[in-house]
Amino acid sequence: MIESPQWLEKVEQMAGEVCHRGGCFLYDLEFLGTGLGRTLRVYVDKEGGAGIDDCSTVSRELNSLLDTDDVIPGGPYNLEVSTPGVDRPLKKSWHFEKVIGKKIAVRTTEPMQSFGVQVERLKNSRNVEEVLTGFEDQNLMFDSSEGNFKIPLSAVEKSKVVFEFKEVIDESKKAAKEAKQLVKEAKQLAREAKKAARKPKKK
Repeated sequence: MIESPQWLEKVEQMAGEVCHRGGCFLYDLEFLGTGLGRTLRVYVDKEGGAGIDDCSTVSRELNSLLDTDDVIPGGPYNLEVSTPGVDRPLKKSWHFEKVIGKKIAVRTTEPMQSFGVQVERLKNSRNVEEVLTGFEDQNLMFDSSEGNFKIPLSAVEKSKVVFEFKEVIDESKKAAKEAKQLVKEAKQLAREAKKAARKPKKK
């Protein structure tokens, strides 16, 4: 893994503090491009999901701090602040811990048999899409129909969450069912209140 320059570590610390003050957290950041295309991308999130207002708040405060402290060397650059999205990249240990139970795509640095994967179709492959069932001792744990296997975090070249439309539909159905139940309970309470109002008052 390539070590980040000290100035980028400083930027990450500053971005993390800004996010915390804004009620969210820093998910990731990266610095890309050369010349006039140099771009600092900052990804923010929070429980329940970050929105446009969160991104705007972080962008405004972080931009002011970076300009004041002149942290980033090499001249002009662009600052982009957004959420990581549904197909979010996975890089850090806690990224994987938060998506246990979801399908993820992983590209490894070497064929998987080099670190002990015995699933036949994966031995000579560097790519897999499976549900992540655990994250233990810096290993990604999987339980496929062909057997269990694990991938060391150190062997991951790139990884992201696989967006599944079915999951969105299931969540929508669940929310609709809960809303229907709430309406039913509200109607019942209204009927009971109406009955109580009709009862003659004791003299």
